[in-house]
Amino acid sequence: MNKEHTYYVKGMHCASCEVLIEKKLLKIPNIKSVDASTVNNQVTVEYENEKPNIEHLNKVFKKDNYTFFENEHKSKQESQAQKNNIANPTLFGFCISVTIFALFLLLDRMGIASILNVNSSSSIFAFFGFGLLAGLSSCAALVGGIVLSMSKQWSRLYDDNQGNYKKLEPHVMFNVGRVLSYTLLGGVLGLLGSQLKISIGFTSFLVIAVSLLMIGFGLQMLGIRSFRKFQFALPKSITRKIADENKFQGKYMPFVMGALTFFLPCGFTLTAQGIALLSSSPVQGALIMGAFALGTAPMLLFIGYSSVKSLSKQHLAEKFSKAAGFLVMFFALFTLNNQMNVFGFGFSDVFTFNAGNEQGQNKDINGLAPIVDGKQLLQMTVFAASYSTNYFKVRAGVPVRWEMTSSGSPGCGSGVLVANGLFGPVYLSPDKGAVTVKEFTPQNPGKYKFSCPMGMVRGSIEVVN
Repeated sequence: MNKEHTYYVKGMHCASCEVLIEKKLLKIPNIKSVDASTVNNQVTVEYENEKPNIEHLNKVFKKDNYTFFENEHKSKQESQAQKNNIANPTLFGFCISVTIFALFLLLDRMGIASILNVNSSSSIFAFFGFGLLAGLSSCAALVGGIVLSMSKQWSRLYDDNQGNYKKLEPHVMFNVGRVLSYTLLGGVLGLLGSQLKISIGFTSFLVIAVSLLMIGFGLQMLGIRSFRKFQFALPKSITRKIADENKFQGKYMPFVMGALTFFLPCGFTLTAQGIALLSSSPVQGALIMGAFALGTAPMLLFIGYSSVKSLSKQHLAEKFSKAAGFLVMFFALFTLNNQMNVFGFGFSDVFTFNAGNEQGQNKDINGLAPIVDGKQLLQMTVFAASYSTNYFKVRAGVPVRWEMTSSGSPGCGSGVLVANGLFGPVYLSPDKGAVTVKEFTPQNPGKYKFSCPMGMVRGSIEVVN
């Protein structure tokens, strides 16, 4: 008759960790069934004949950084001992993540998108280059953050004796799914032409939800115990099938996740989607979006490869986990704050690109917009990372004519403008010198914010009596 025994395990943090432990334990001849739980840090095994030896188990799982204990007291003693030595990896990870995040902000504030202009007549190679720039900018914050937050879980699906290139497989499938999805849906956008617009409200709420999930992943990677039970994971029975070596280990879920990133657009993605719409051709729309997604792939694969290399080396694994945890947190909070800015609830302007000014905007002696042909005239030039005029003052009850001139520099500031509380999204022309006009009549006095859909470039309109 089979017997049961429960072990306590240190280092088990995610659903894929459970799967890895169960797979390895089931390879031991006398073990018949396994049930692992990250919530309780316990593994219950059903075995026949002799109970699995604790020293043998720790030898099997040494490279995975899991340690088995016979009782909870010893497990807690070991955890406490490790806490005394955790400062250095945590401090190291924090410093590395701050450096990377600061570099990311610097590149974005420099307006790297202005290096390359794209419009409806640009070549496919231009959109590939546009994708390369996007991979260094806001796409790195959102999509790169997702890749980083999932790296550890994807890595756990593979055995140690498998090489780094094999472990890179989920990252390759993520990008394959992303490129195929963008190509297919780009063709749909081109087919529908100007009849379809991406719902800004839907994508904003979706980005907020993903950002909150990323915060949870980041806290898990930092080892916050209370967040282990709030895991974003499929039922274990399905996870085992996805992780089955005979079913293309780990491919399906990364592929699906990559495909769904089409609905998480950054400013660059929205620009490419807008141009695909304007092409009014399914072939051209597919080529535009496919080339753009292909351009983002090198940076996303680099992020994936860096994570695989770091996690495969035991002395780097903990440092990488801490650095990645902090970086995911930074990216998630950065994206969340910017999206809240779209709704007028941003917590801080620290990460907002407010490099615009009021030059070029005519005013009367009261600082109000001039009235031309019975309408208040607002004039603004849209750049990749700024609005040339980002503050206007208008009268309530008087019609407004707002002229927005494209600089031809695509990025977070271009593509779409959202004016919270005044009107819905305005789809800006991407062509250099093109003027998009929006007319409206403000009714209620107050200060209204406007921004790009990512909330990274902002301004305001003050309505007075």
